[in-house]
Amino acid sequence: MPRAAARVTRRPPRAPREVRSKADPVEPVMRWLADKGATQVKIAGVDVDGVLRGKYVSLDKFASVARAGLGFCDVVFGWDLADELYDNAQVTGWHTGYPDLQARVDLSTARMIPWEPATAAFLLDFVMPDGSDYAPSPRGLLRRVGARAREAGFLPKFGSEFEFFIFRETPASLRAKGFQQLEPLTPGMFGYSWLRTSQNSDLVHALLDGCNAFGLEVEGFHTETGPGVYECAIRYGLLEPAADRSVLFKSAVKEICARHGLTACFMSKPSARLPGCSGHVHQSLWTLDGERNVFHDPRAGGRMSRTLRHYLGGQLKLMPELTALYWPTINSYKRSVENTWAPTSATWGRENRTCALRVIGADPKSMRVEFRLLGADMNPYVGMAASLAAGLWGIEHQVEPGEAVSGNAYRSEAAPLPRNLRDAITLLDRSTVARELLGEEFVDHYLRTRTWEVRQYERAVTTWELERYFELA
Repeated sequence: MPRAAARVTRRPPRAPREVRSKADPVEPVMRWLADKGATQVKIAGVDVDGVLRGKYVSLDKFASVARAGLGFCDVVFGWDLADELYDNAQVTGWHTGYPDLQARVDLSTARMIPWEPATAAFLLDFVMPDGSDYAPSPRGLLRRVGARAREAGFLPKFGSEFEFFIFRETPASLRAKGFQQLEPLTPGMFGYSWLRTSQNSDLVHALLDGCNAFGLEVEGFHTETGPGVYECAIRYGLLEPAADRSVLFKSAVKEICARHGLTACFMSKPSARLPGCSGHVHQSLWTLDGERNVFHDPRAGGRMSRTLRHYLGGQLKLMPELTALYWPTINSYKRSVENTWAPTSATWGRENRTCALRVIGADPKSMRVEFRLLGADMNPYVGMAASLAAGLWGIEHQVEPGEAVSGNAYRSEAAPLPRNLRDAITLLDRSTVARELLGEEFVDHYLRTRTWEVRQYERAVTTWELERYFELA
């Protein structure tokens, strides 16, 4: 959906340079923790659904695991969002005994949690005994695709924006109400509302101040159209930290809202009568020194370089077969409806919000692609990795994107996107390019988890079915 002008915010303080140093990495981090008054550390990795799975550890334990790594039960890759065990997984299961994975602390992710007293946070990487990436790990996937971009001579810079609902509900009240008749933070349709943000200024400032102090660098924050709906734009930056910030942002908003007795919802389509929640990702490629945006060419038509055109071409060509990676849940596909700001086909345009890919800007600094497929329910590591890989593939194979859509892209005859997760799985399963770009092991595990998700849905009896058929069938 449309974005407001960026809100000017003070950049949060970064961890001291010594924390980011590769030389003698653990001792400087321990000194930094002591200086910050930390008494415990929260560590977490990310599963296939984009959920942070972690624990608290003492400072002594953290010093140990920061040096030698730690074991982390691999069931986090053997169960779904509800902790139900997959019956079709190969990487782990009853047949393996659910052993420990090796996890490695990424010291560069050091940050203090502003809303948790004396608590620091670090992200984990799941690795093999030889130190190589654990293939099903989304964070490892993104790192591999990012390395491929750099090998090709490109420095990827990404930035995300999220839409989300806020309800005056708690986990207990949500279940007591059966997730029906929920009370939004504010009533009515009121996008870009100066009034609504002021009326809820305590919460808004808690979110802005908390996210900025957490190192998430909020650029813009405003109400969206819908009761209790907000949108937040996170400052762009290098690919891998941008994905980290996206994952941490979703958790931060949920945690801060919970401290106000509220629930934040990043579900793609919480209401059939309202627009869904986007998770748009802005993308650009730069020279390796970070000095020049290679998407911009002052001599080309529209100042769009051949690199940008081929990047678009690859994303458009592979979009239908990679949709399961962009839209990971049953609900994701409910957002893709005509005239509701979400794409229904593989289209691109200049400053056109009805397209799947929106090219923005005309100057060297601002020219970029807004990847509008992604919803707020995305796994940022997977969505960013897949879309970047598709763009790089387009550059390598010099794929032309065709003509830009002018006007309403919902009337375009471009390739339609799959209408449900089962169809998307079928296309991904048939894709040899997906396996080439993302790895056989990752794609295989991902397909198994999505197939499980479809089967859980197909055996469920919904409220819609009960209301429609209970008396009259």
